[in-house]
Amino acid sequence: MSDYLADLEAWKIKRLANLKGPEGWLNIIGRFWLENGTTTVGTAADNDLVLSAGPEHVGSLTQDETGGVTFTPADRSPPQVLELDKAHPPRFTVGQLLLEVTTLNGQNALRIRDTQSTAPAELAPIEYFPPRPDWRIVADWVALETPKGMTVDTSKSIQTDVQATHKAVFTHDGQNFVIYATHGTATSPQFVIRDLTSRDTTYPASRFVFGEDVTEKTIVLDFNKAINPPCAFTEHAVCPLPPPENVLPIRIEAGEKRLAGGH
Repeated sequence: MSDYLADLEAWKIKRLANLKGPEGWLNIIGRFWLENGTTTVGTAADNDLVLSAGPEHVGSLTQDETGGVTFTPADRSPPQVLELDKAHPPRFTVGQLLLEVTTLNGQNALRIRDTQSTAPAELAPIEYFPPRPDWRIVADWVALETPKGMTVDTSKSIQTDVQATHKAVFTHDGQNFVIYATHGTATSPQFVIRDLTSRDTTYPASRFVFGEDVTEKTIVLDFNKAINPPCAFTEHAVCPLPPPENVLPIRIEAGEKRLAGGH
């Protein structure tokens, strides 16, 4: 028990460090859909996208008719043809800015982080429910005979199609439950869930749980590590909502609570 509590505290420290880090969610200053043609970026008023921080002229992004994107730095460095990847968006830095081009439903967007932002230091402490070891569950990890196609909504009302290849089957307090991994991979799955605590204590839209210690037949679901989605921290994130199968008719009083003054 003491080892588990120590591990949980270490996980919370790492979670907060990642959240506040240069590639976390707190320092995002903008997210902009890209259209075909050239878009200039910077803090100067003559840019197409005027930023709140960073160099006066960052450069330009050109999206062609095939959806390919090229970044041309303002300092006349050679243009960079970006290798677009939904799972691993290309990232590049200009001054204090960290920029990446994300892809959703075939549409590209420019997301910009200010690595000198004061927002990480201003984050109020994240509140957690008291640790509940009974909410660390070894579930059955069941491969579906055929992938289950789902259309999930998002925090920006952008519906996306996903393929669930596995489901987790578990029992808690005498009740049986099934939830589907709609994101991640079979060996590193992500579950988007909502439970009755969303009415008053946890983030209303959803929380995320990541599978651990995955084997061919079992998976650990630690709801003490249920976290707020990125859209709880910034308006510049697009977060998946849970499919109906992952909306649970119980209170899971474990993991992160709703943020004070969150989005």
